[in-house]
Amino acid sequence: MPPLPAAAAPTPRAVLFDAYGTLFDVYSVALAAEQLFPGCGERLAMQWRAAQIDATRLVSMAGPAHYQPFWALTDAALRQTAERLGLALSEAGCARLMNEYRHLSAFPENHAVLAALKARGVRAGILSNGDPEMLAIAVRSAGLADLIDPVLSVHETRRYKPDPATYALGPAARGMPARDILFVSSNGWDAIGATWYGYTTLWVNRSGAPLDRLGTAPTHTGRSLHDVLGCLPD
Repeated sequence: MPPLPAAAAPTPRAVLFDAYGTLFDVYSVALAAEQLFPGCGERLAMQWRAAQIDATRLVSMAGPAHYQPFWALTDAALRQTAERLGLALSEAGCARLMNEYRHLSAFPENHAVLAALKARGVRAGILSNGDPEMLAIAVRSAGLADLIDPVLSVHETRRYKPDPATYALGPAARGMPARDILFVSSNGWDAIGATWYGYTTLWVNRSGAPLDRLGTAPTHTGRSLHDVLGCLPD
């Protein structure tokens, strides 16, 4: 008997984007960090992000009673990273870097891709670890407010991705099964978590990083947000 053909990937009817790392460049803080700590800006930015994600996983594993908002975890991760690197981070310096995080640079293709989705009649939203206030400021600062709806925050669940309760926010808000939604993330672990949940997924692997070896691959892999358009009907 000939082998059965592989099942075709579903055709999504809506898109949900991760925010931090996907729409907004979390490493754009490196420039301000370099001005504060010459020679250490990039290292601070990289380790700050890693500490932030580690913190979200720890508080999620501990349960909702230990939840802390993303803004608080980001502040704590910055202070911890500076201490680990032996950098004298003043309160003024901390405030400056946190303000930079509030207004992260958007990736250059964002507006064109989101405008193309709107022109096709495809609804594009956000599902993010960020607090509602953080996300509102980031979206408004990037000039994307008219192109994104809804903006969903895991704050409602008091659990961070990849907890299934956070991914459940998308189908509930969209009123459709997860498989009919394209979930887009530049974080490989997030794309895998969303795949486990049941979304059709796109991992935007900008750096060409290896995929985490967890026995699951995203539905699609690309190198920029432009690849979102290739995952949808014309």
